[in-house]
Amino acid sequence: MRKSLIGALLASATVLSPLAAYAETEVQFWHAFTGRLGELVKAQVEEFNNSQSDYVVVESHKGNYSETLNAGIAGFRAREQPHILMVFEVGTATMMSAKGATKPVYEVMAESGATFDPNAYIGSVKGYYTSTDGEMLSLPFNSSTPVLWVNRDAFEAAGVDPDTDLSTWQKVGETLTALKAGGEECPLVTAWQSWIHLENFSAYHDVPFASKHNGFAGLDTELMLNGEAQVKHLSAMGEWARDGKFIYTGRRNEGGANFRSGECALFTESSAGYAGIKAEAEFDFDVRPLPYWDGVGNAPQNTIIGGASLWVLEGHDAEEYKGVGEFLAYLSSSDVQAKWHQDTGYLPITAEAGEATRAAGFYDENPGTDIAVIQMTAKEPTANSKGLRLGSFDQIRGIIDEELEAIWAGDKSAQEAMDSAKERGDTLLRRFETANN
Repeated sequence: MRKSLIGALLASATVLSPLAAYAETEVQFWHAFTGRLGELVKAQVEEFNNSQSDYVVVESHKGNYSETLNAGIAGFRAREQPHILMVFEVGTATMMSAKGATKPVYEVMAESGATFDPNAYIGSVKGYYTSTDGEMLSLPFNSSTPVLWVNRDAFEAAGVDPDTDLSTWQKVGETLTALKAGGEECPLVTAWQSWIHLENFSAYHDVPFASKHNGFAGLDTELMLNGEAQVKHLSAMGEWARDGKFIYTGRRNEGGANFRSGECALFTESSAGYAGIKAEAEFDFDVRPLPYWDGVGNAPQNTIIGGASLWVLEGHDAEEYKGVGEFLAYLSSSDVQAKWHQDTGYLPITAEAGEATRAAGFYDENPGTDIAVIQMTAKEPTANSKGLRLGSFDQIRGIIDEELEAIWAGDKSAQEAMDSAKERGDTLLRRFETANN
């Protein structure tokens, strides 16, 4: 984010919101959810509001993740910033750099007196949103990780065993060939190509995406996404694209509609795809772990989270922050987290919520819904698999998307494309470093 943008945040961070003279203290919550997820957030807010009479949370949808972050920035400029802002994970470094514009969650919870135990949160989730000394800066809310979704009906129609082993990309490649030979027109589709096939790929194989522990150890980081492992994977996907085995549909989650409608056999997507797939799919489906390349790096290590966290913004009074603290404590409670996990496919952010879900028999009744949790927690995260904390990462993802599209179109080799992504992305990292030193 440009220095002028951070300046705009800082300049308005001390502006106090006007207090309305009502019995209930109002807390504004801006988020990026619509559709089924939007309905579930509304239900959470309504339940909190009905559970007590001191505070009223007002939720507002502000567009997709990028649009919601921009709305928060515009809110600062207009001196109308919300109390709570949903920020997707790639915006973490930007929010951390906006000193004085955000109020760390650990401070909010301590001052509000709300129930808060930082050790209750899953380590691989909590670590993404903590400072170098372990203090929680924002509250993990909708944390997901990528998995492989299987359209069992499509497999059977193509004459391929739907229970075939799909644990490695080697086996997936063989299966794509069989699906294509069986008449399947969309053997594989993906959502969020950079997040799944570069960011998570790197973590899952325990190879660096960027130097300095993927940015956690300092702003003077550089991209390393053009390494041998990444190029191997993208080269294979490029071949699948040219052979009609991998169908590219877009940079975000455009492929979700293709899979949910039954058009595609395999789908790499967030575990949070569960809500939409369960609601819309008129075919038999299941979920598998994200595949890995056997013999590459230390795979399978652990995948990393996507989704977003909740940042508390400066510029409000103590009573309002008490309401913020109570709402965040409610969102973190075991019952609420267990239901959120079961309804959406997002990870339970606390170990207790996961254990409660298992004890209730949900995983037995819905096989595969625990795969994301296992994938994230089976191994202790390494420096390469803790997550990513890079400045200007939303813009860097845009660069990566352009270069990936060149691979899928056959215009560049994987090595050429990733070398270009590194050069262009490093330029943005240097600008971010200069602006925040």
